[in-house]
Amino acid sequence: MTAFFIKNLLNTINHYINIPNCKVALAIKREDLIHPFVSGNKFRKLKYNLLQAKSENKTTLLTFGGAYSNHIAAVAFAGHENSFKTIGIIRGDELQDKISENPTLLFAQKNGMVLEFISREAYKSKNEAVFLENLKSKYGDFYIIPEGGTNALAVKGCEEILSKDDTSFDFICTCVGTSGTIAGIINSAKSHQKILGFSALKGVVFDQEIHKFAPNKNNWQIIDDYNFGGYAKITPELILFITEFNQKYKIKLDPIYTGKLLFGVTDLITKNYFPENSKILVIHTGGIQGVAGMNLKNKNNDLLQINFYDY
Repeated sequence: MTAFFIKNLLNTINHYINIPNCKVALAIKREDLIHPFVSGNKFRKLKYNLLQAKSENKTTLLTFGGAYSNHIAAVAFAGHENSFKTIGIIRGDELQDKISENPTLLFAQKNGMVLEFISREAYKSKNEAVFLENLKSKYGDFYIIPEGGTNALAVKGCEEILSKDDTSFDFICTCVGTSGTIAGIINSAKSHQKILGFSALKGVVFDQEIHKFAPNKNNWQIIDDYNFGGYAKITPELILFITEFNQKYKIKLDPIYTGKLLFGVTDLITKNYFPENSKILVIHTGGIQGVAGMNLKNKNNDLLQINFYDY
């Protein structure tokens, strides 16, 4: 298992983007290249959790997620690769008969994940003791990984995103969903670096969770102006940006996280938010697997279809 987590890190590079008339330097850390199915922050979050599960002699991983969850897909593949049984508790019982229509869930199932679909109301109780005890009665002993993968071990993994080669950057930008990735980056950043988190959710305050995993740190800020209406909400403007970004720079973005992140960063650059000659590093957290599902979800609207080009 250790080799699985080491060999793929060789693909991580900083990809510089040339924006015409730009007075700052912009680079993208290509965490999406770590692994085709366990990419970006999912790889980082799972690394120490799977090692911990092995040390506890656990043979089963149980986690939670939604219809197009990158986390569900990553746990299924990483679990299969490392000889774990996997169980996914999926939000939305209406999805139970639609696995074949959902690329994410079908991928997870093909990698051996047992899928249990529960109502959205019941899903709200997923962290309560009674709910978890019922799962243990049904599935036996398991190692639990939270929705989105965020816990202390996940943050530890995300602290390894930044390397010694990244100390020259003034701003580090990342998307935010459950706060684990940004907390790890905050912990490992240098004192002169400002961490900007671009929220993928509307109206969510992350302060408590970030302070939980990155206490006594004030080198960060959450920007929630680019969520496009909320989690998994998209617009033709966003889809056009993702398509054109792929055409210009040969980098694929997803519409839930990284597309909104890069849209926000480039928009702030045009508005002179960053001081002249600033060096900006954007963390590409992967998640491209979710694009196929979003395209199917919006198959009747051509303006919401993402078409990538292979080069």
